[in-house]
Amino acid sequence: MELLVLGIGLLGLLVAALLVFLVRKSDPGDSVMVGISNAIRQGAFAFLTKEYQYMLLVAIPFAILIGFVISPYVTLSFSVGALFSVLAGFVGMNVATLANTRTTQAAKTRGEGRALDMAFSGGAVMGLVVSSLGIIGITALFLVFRNTLHSSETASILVGFSVGASFVALFARVGGGIYTKAADVGADLVGKVEAGIPEDDPRNPAVIADNVGDNVGDIAGMGADLYESYVGAIVSALVLATLADGTFDTSKTSFILYSVGSGLLASIIGVVIVKFGARFGKLKPAFGLQLGTIVASILSIAVQFFLSVRILGSYMPFLATAGGLVAGILVGAVTTYYTSSKPVRMIAEQSKGGPATNIIAGFGVGMESSVLPLVIIAAALVGAFYANGIFGVALAGVGMLTTLGATLAVDAYGPIADNAGGIAQMSGQDPSVREITDTLDSLGNTTAAMGKGFAICSAALTALALFVAYSQQVGLKAELFNLLDPGVLAGAFIGIAMPALFSALTIRAVGSTANLVVEEVRRQFREIVGLLAGKAEPDYKKTVSIATSGALRNMVLPAVLMVAIPFVSFFLLGKEGLGGVLVGSTLSGTLLAIFMANSGGAWDNAKKLVETGYLDGKGSFVHKATVVGDTVGDPLKDTAGPSINILIKLMAVISLLFIPFLL
Repeated sequence: MELLVLGIGLLGLLVAALLVFLVRKSDPGDSVMVGISNAIRQGAFAFLTKEYQYMLLVAIPFAILIGFVISPYVTLSFSVGALFSVLAGFVGMNVATLANTRTTQAAKTRGEGRALDMAFSGGAVMGLVVSSLGIIGITALFLVFRNTLHSSETASILVGFSVGASFVALFARVGGGIYTKAADVGADLVGKVEAGIPEDDPRNPAVIADNVGDNVGDIAGMGADLYESYVGAIVSALVLATLADGTFDTSKTSFILYSVGSGLLASIIGVVIVKFGARFGKLKPAFGLQLGTIVASILSIAVQFFLSVRILGSYMPFLATAGGLVAGILVGAVTTYYTSSKPVRMIAEQSKGGPATNIIAGFGVGMESSVLPLVIIAAALVGAFYANGIFGVALAGVGMLTTLGATLAVDAYGPIADNAGGIAQMSGQDPSVREITDTLDSLGNTTAAMGKGFAICSAALTALALFVAYSQQVGLKAELFNLLDPGVLAGAFIGIAMPALFSALTIRAVGSTANLVVEEVRRQFREIVGLLAGKAEPDYKKTVSIATSGALRNMVLPAVLMVAIPFVSFFLLGKEGLGGVLVGSTLSGTLLAIFMANSGGAWDNAKKLVETGYLDGKGSFVHKATVVGDTVGDPLKDTAGPSINILIKLMAVISLLFIPFLL
């Protein structure tokens, strides 16, 4: 019957292909718009190509190591997992760079509804491709190896697939995050603050690099991040679905695979609802996007209840999966409040005192916003455990991500709308066009903030599920894993420090690369005669090249360091000490990621609130203070924060794959 799940995955790819066809056949606009879109597209793919070349330099030796230490089969699954992650990012960014100018043209000729339809179609491709490839890869490996190898070998093969996904995600998130924020900071500081020109002004030499960054960071990077969470959650649940004799419990594995398959079907229905509502103008954008996600979630919960009772003979596993899904929704709601409501107005008000008070207010909001999500995650964890034991913890992560197709579609829509606004500005469209794209972009900031909250929550539950699987695989007994043991406690302290070190490296990388972009933009304003007067063209390619080389050069050290930490911890502290590292990094990483994502999102939206005319509006002292705050928040919310998600999962999944073979 698992063939049915494989068929659902193929259906998801078919629907995604149909959406790509609909996007491609739509009107891309005039030659100026197409030229700008092509420049963004070329820059994005040039970066992605070089990023994958750098990644291969590390991935190939790592794959060979897997073959020697574990098995050639696991090397194969690692390679397939990495390939599918690359493919998901490539396809998603491909359609996003096609949909941006078509969204601008739809806003110009057919209004807000059609513009929303076009941007959402591009985002939906990413959501459906990520979910479909995850289901196809895991199900196919499970079907091929379940009956030909021992269950422990099959489990290692599945974990290898997850490690491949994590490996690509680390490079995509770190490299893309450094690029996008270095370009953004350079464009804002020199263009908006120093030169006083509008955002996305064609006179700004960093404007194309900034728009490229939206794609490589917030499309390819976010897609790889959630693909990794999706795969990791499913794999950890499958690994834990074992009987006392070490064989797979077929009832549990069927429940897991049917749950994610039905979730993909529910996501497809949610995508269709949003598209029809937007196309025919029947739904307001905010409500339409929420409705698609809500419908997908309700359908998924209903099917999971049926599957739990029918396959497992109890509603308790359903409580674990439903609890995970509800936790994700609640964390998203908390994130929305702190990044788009009263706290944002408070930050704007505090900006009357200048950049310092703006930053102080943003830090306070970020810290406060971390409390409720951690309580929600803790409640979901406890509820899942009491519902179905350690297997329930894994089910909570699976339940949260069953509707990833719909959730990621809403998230990936935002950068497309952002690009559409940039193209409208650079191509000199009527202000009414920019008003529509700005409305969609503003909504995209909210959906992106929700997406980050959802990604962090899913990362925490997935990392915990992977840790539970690690504990089971290495025989980590409760009486040995004791915080009174100095090795465990030392490991916990080291683990707590790892997200801080990782964040320091990535934030420093953004700063150093942004400085190079800032100097280049200043140089062009100074040396290109007539540039600020609009009588000369800037050298866009130069800033794209600087941001690309800086991001790629700086992403290698944090990536390699985090891959090495589990091995070093194990050899120094043993399996118990490594367990402490994993727990410490998960707890501190979740806190840091929520703080950075929400403070950065709040700073960003405070700036946008002032730009709508609140307080003294654009160009004012308050506005300049909010721009500085937004600039500080950029590397937090779009580089370091999201990268921590991958850090805590990658360390756990590498430990799960390698350590049982090193004991």
